Amino acid sequence: MSRSLNKVTLIGNLGSDPEVRSATGGNRVANFSIATSRQWNDASGVKQEKTEWHRCVAWNSKSSTLADIVERYVKKGDKLFVEGRIEYRQWQDKDGQTKYSTEINVRELIMLGSPRGGGADAPADGAPRAAKGSGVAKAKAGAAAGVGAEFEEFPGALEDGDDDLPF
Repeated sequence: MSRSLNKVTLIGNLGSDPEVRSATGGNRVANFSIATSRQWNDASGVKQEKTEWHRCVAWNSKSSTLADIVERYVKKGDKLFVEGRIEYRQWQDKDGQTKYSTEINVRELIMLGSPRGGGADAPADGAPRAAKGSGVAKAKAGAAAGVGAEFEEFPGALEDGDDDLPF
């Protein structure tokens, strides 16, 4: 028997504040778009850049509060790590035209960068905030099922702004 895998990992910036609504049956859903960019030099040495936009959907479920977390903590411009699966949808609009959409169904979310505002909900230590299904956890504490736990021995690694990432 052969296996298959549908897994997407993105690191990018939020283009606008998330839209959160209640779906049929009382489930809550958060919709947001993440921009990823790449840069290169063309054959003549001119710097080029291309930005891709990714539609993301995060749901609340019996074991997950991702939509609530997105609504509470995520804002326009935030840098996010998103992991999930690609889903394709099609539907008929009110004019009878068939519309298509490609979305990332979010399963894990990590808010990268420092929290803003310093409110009661923001971690005071500047650690990335992670959400995986059931809540918010500090990656520095290793509470997100090992995500970020490898940085425990290197606390300055998360704050270091000088990295080799192309965006």
